[in-house]
Amino acid sequence: MMRKKLECLGLKLPLLPTTTVGSFPKPPYILEARRKFAAKGLSAEELKKLEERVTREWISLQEGIGLDVLVDGEMYRGDMATYFANNLDGFEISGLVRSYGNRYYRKPIITGEVKWQGPITVDWWRFTQGLTSKPVKGMITGPYTMMDWSFNEYYPSRREACLALAKALHEEVKALAKAGAKIIQVDEPAISARPEELPEFAIEAMKIVTEGVDAYFITHICYGAFEFIYPEMLKLPVDNFDLEMSNSELDLVELFRKHPFGKDLSFGVVDVHSHVVEDAATVEQRIRRALDVLKPEQLWIDPDCGLKTRTQEEAVNKLKAMVEATRKVKGLKNNYNGRQ
Repeated sequence: MMRKKLECLGLKLPLLPTTTVGSFPKPPYILEARRKFAAKGLSAEELKKLEERVTREWISLQEGIGLDVLVDGEMYRGDMATYFANNLDGFEISGLVRSYGNRYYRKPIITGEVKWQGPITVDWWRFTQGLTSKPVKGMITGPYTMMDWSFNEYYPSRREACLALAKALHEEVKALAKAGAKIIQVDEPAISARPEELPEFAIEAMKIVTEGVDAYFITHICYGAFEFIYPEMLKLPVDNFDLEMSNSELDLVELFRKHPFGKDLSFGVVDVHSHVVEDAATVEQRIRRALDVLKPEQLWIDPDCGLKTRTQEEAVNKLKAMVEATRKVKGLKNNYNGRQ
């Protein structure tokens, strides 16, 4: 549906382009380096060199697997909300708060006017894009999720906090586009948490983020009760919705059958919360199920969410199964050498 826009941006992607959501598992040497850095036993420069090293490794792995659109792997980030809060004016960071299971993050606190200080992810995008001829996504955490995952001690309402974040993050999006990013992903995993806020201000916030920027926009929504925000969520001003589908494909595919999906869809086909590596036949079945209700021109193929909670072996093998299944659907011979 949006292929013409991609072509206008100079991007020639195959049918059913394969990609990932953003994060990859950090190897032990990076985890140890980050611990040393937090304890002031390692300099910022030394840490950055190691983060660049592992980013190169993940780019090489993605190319070898044969993905069409690459990501930087987020080796330089911790929590997706806290990372951006640390780089915006108006935030302090709290102690550890439980996220889910046994995972914790340091919850941001909005204590003043939120402002963009300067580029946050641009240098990392530029570095990563310099490693490959394939397109690399620019990736930010969206304003609604930033607002929802923060304590608000400054703005009089959730709406005002969200719109202030949108204005700040719009500057980051503009900087990414100016640097050359043609595909920009705005991660909004929390956007279905309160369905009533979607029409009240979440759509408005996304419009602020994307307005006037010449890029192909994806929004990633990885959990939630989509039946409560669909088809209203199609009003979000983005070109592509990246949705968790492998665990809820039956319900959502039927929902799309009742109310046609009018934009592009990145269809999650492997479960990032399971250590089980899906076989290519299972993934192929999921892709074909998507094609029951979507045109091939609309469909992208990726995992449900970021792969940072998996081992490297699990992440790589899940992606290999995903690419193999996609090639089978397209009638192509499988070949993990990064060329199609």
